[in-house]
Amino acid sequence: MISGAKMPGEGWRGLRRALAALALGCAAWPAAAFELPELMALLAQQRSGEAHFTEQRFVQGLDAPLEASGTLSFAAPDRFTRHTLTPRAESMVVDGNTLTLTRSGRSRRFALDATPEMVALVEAVRGTLTGNAQTLTRYFRTALAGDAAHWTLDLTPIESRLAGQVRSVRIAGRQGELNSIQMQLAGGDRSVMSIEPVRAAAAASAPAAP
Repeated sequence: MISGAKMPGEGWRGLRRALAALALGCAAWPAAAFELPELMALLAQQRSGEAHFTEQRFVQGLDAPLEASGTLSFAAPDRFTRHTLTPRAESMVVDGNTLTLTRSGRSRRFALDATPEMVALVEAVRGTLTGNAQTLTRYFRTALAGDAAHWTLDLTPIESRLAGQVRSVRIAGRQGELNSIQMQLAGGDRSVMSIEPVRAAAAASAPAAP
């Protein structure tokens, strides 16, 4: 007689132990990493958008940060606008490689890539907003942390000319939205921008400008 037939409970207990071990092994298996292409795909779903921003710029030698606030907007593939409302009205409009700055009723227009600091700010924000990985990886080394619910994207300039002006850019967000941008300049100054997206429903219900 086969000895195993005398103790059927042994087989069931062994099977339960094996299933328990398998379950523990599955639970311990690491979750799939959240990669840059996944983030870019989330961001690219939004073809345009608007947001309010508040910014603090910490300048060496000043006791208090310089503060500004206003609105941001973008439209794929390459238009980005920043309207500063306080402490004084001014605007920055980027369309392709053309940068237009307006202040006190006067406008200046020049090539975006002529100013390394502007390239870093604009391409970091514009490339992220539009989910353009090609633009980001052209100018920056990227390091993504977190998951779709809460992610942080660190950008480090590749070109020496840009790196001579900007040390790093850190962008944080949720899903396909940006929530903050921190820029560290090579000279030690830094800026911190908080972003509050304007929801579509709120924008539709807002009164029209006179």
